[in-house]
Amino acid sequence: MRIGILTVSDRASAGVMEDRGGPAIRESLDPSWEVARAEIVPDDAASIAERLRQWTDTQAVDVILTTGGTGLGPRDVTPEAVLSVADRPVPGIAEALRAAGLEQTPQAMLSRGVAAIRGHTLIVTLPGSPRGAAQGVELLRPVLPHAIATMQGSSHAGANTTSQ
Repeated sequence: MRIGILTVSDRASAGVMEDRGGPAIRESLDPSWEVARAEIVPDDAASIAERLRQWTDTQAVDVILTTGGTGLGPRDVTPEAVLSVADRPVPGIAEALRAAGLEQTPQAMLSRGVAAIRGHTLIVTLPGSPRGAAQGVELLRPVLPHAIATMQGSSHAGANTTSQ
């Protein structure tokens, strides 16, 4: 699986602050997955959307994990940028991330994170905090292979599922 990690931060993109969210995502990934793209962009919807289009339209990555820009601040525009390029939303992922986050902190309910598909690429927004981003990856790890296989046309038959 080819992963793109997009850090969204004015300060990290300007070199004023160290990117900690991107490395936290990278460290939490399955070791067999390839980080095919990693970049830092400012909190600017046009810049975020441009990078998402580039990575998805060239089929450079199967999954894009963003970190940052999902809060309530005036510069937090990552969800809007993702939705502006999305073909289809995947609301269950964002719901699961918020539900898991609420087990850690009540501030998780303030997340405006989204998940969506563009072409054959899944895009998931994760929190800007390194801990929140890493916890999000841990939650996603078991379902990403099936999600990507399904998006790329594999049959649902024989999917690895568990009983309730």
